[in-house]
Amino acid sequence: MSKVDRDETREYRIAMEIVVDAYDAEEQAMGWYYYLDETLSFPTLTECIAKRAISPLRVGDEVEVLGMAPAEECEHEIFVMMRWEREGLAVPLSQLRVIHGDNQTREAVEDWHYWVNRGYRFG
Repeated sequence: MSKVDRDETREYRIAMEIVVDAYDAEEQAMGWYYYLDETLSFPTLTECIAKRAISPLRVGDEVEVLGMAPAEECEHEIFVMMRWEREGLAVPLSQLRVIHGDNQTREAVEDWHYWVNRGYRFG
């Protein structure tokens, strides 16, 4: 069962703009990757909204997102880069909520959260 109600406007945008012509998991992942890479504005201030075992972030932590993680890191889930020591660190976008960002960035992140919370996966 889905965690969120179906949103027809968002479903249409996802189907017709993000994963349009995507026939397999790899094409869906790349559709999402390029949509987010072209739509998100960086840097963007975000807040951690969910604990993940693969991430050092705790709920409530504020994180400045600097850009998308490399495409090869986003084959199964979307990751973004945050400041971390010298190199930066990729963290799941599903873990973050936009605090300060333009409307386009906010909507794109909410699109990703919707996709994940509806139980959709690449493939």
